Amino acid sequence: MKIIGLMSGTSLDGLDIAYCEIDSNGFRLIAAETYAYSQDWTLILSTLEKASAYEYALINVKLGHYFGQMVNRFRQEHPGPCDAIASHGHTIFHQPSLGLTAQIGDGNAIAAETGLPVVYNFRSLDVALGGQGAPLVPIGDRLLFGQYDACLNLGGFSNVSYDDPDGTRIAFDICPCNMALNHLARIVDKPYDNNGQLARSGATDHSLLERMDALEYYRRPLPKSLGKEWFVAQFLPLLSSNPDDTRNQLRTTVEHIARQISWAIKGHSISTLLVSGGGAKNKFLMARLQSLIPGCKITVPSDDIIDYKEAIVFALLGYLRLTRQNNCLSSVTGARHDSCGGDIAGHAPAFSRPS
Repeated sequence: MKIIGLMSGTSLDGLDIAYCEIDSNGFRLIAAETYAYSQDWTLILSTLEKASAYEYALINVKLGHYFGQMVNRFRQEHPGPCDAIASHGHTIFHQPSLGLTAQIGDGNAIAAETGLPVVYNFRSLDVALGGQGAPLVPIGDRLLFGQYDACLNLGGFSNVSYDDPDGTRIAFDICPCNMALNHLARIVDKPYDNNGQLARSGATDHSLLERMDALEYYRRPLPKSLGKEWFVAQFLPLLSSNPDDTRNQLRTTVEHIARQISWAIKGHSISTLLVSGGGAKNKFLMARLQSLIPGCKITVPSDDIIDYKEAIVFALLGYLRLTRQNNCLSSVTGARHDSCGGDIAGHAPAFSRPS
């Protein structure tokens, strides 16, 4: 099956589009692009949780049309047959304890723009089943990157997945990552801290580091996941908006991220670790992490996997949904059972389930 995966992450880097061929043997990435958000879209998506119900509903539809238009542009640049689109959407609310998760970018609008069937709203069924609705990528880690003991994603948040000794997949959000680092970089008019150079030039604020490490989330049992609401309410108040403090705060945040990741994976027989997501390009962060887990071989893959792994995995989740196979693991999310999540917009042909 040839399927396009769409991913819009909490760090607001842009819309990732991955055109993949997927079957029961694995995947092939045919082409991929990232389309950066305009300043208007960045502002809208970063503040939508404060909007009225009317504005929220309207932006949900508008973003779906925008996603569809970007897919059409992508397909003009990378022509070829396509069976379906799988869209993660953009998360605005994620409070699974209240039974709530919301990813906007209406699948019907995408289908209307592209003329292709669209699988979307992947998280809601798992949350309705009592799960966290996150992370969803671990089933892709197992099926597509199973040669590694664990997979670490350094996106807006950092998250990890691995098999425990009985073969059960375990995964959870560890701590903020690019959401925090990019927030600090923007204070000094940088979109991000290139290679961690600003952080490298700062000094660790040990008092701030202790307050970060003391956050209650880190003591919660699994399963658990993070959302923007937690970041705004719990982590952001620890940071100042004084540009003179930025280098030290970046240095301290990098140390916090590296420490939390090292503590999360120690004791789990992890000797090979695949690292993807934008944070994998932060050389200072990667150096700090390697220094804290010296016995673990860290692999940073090619740029196309770093940049598009999540979009590739959502293409896989769409493939699993269309072929009626489970695409969400209850061992990861805490739901009552595994499930096959995702709504389908447009006319989806009948794909047979692999034997």
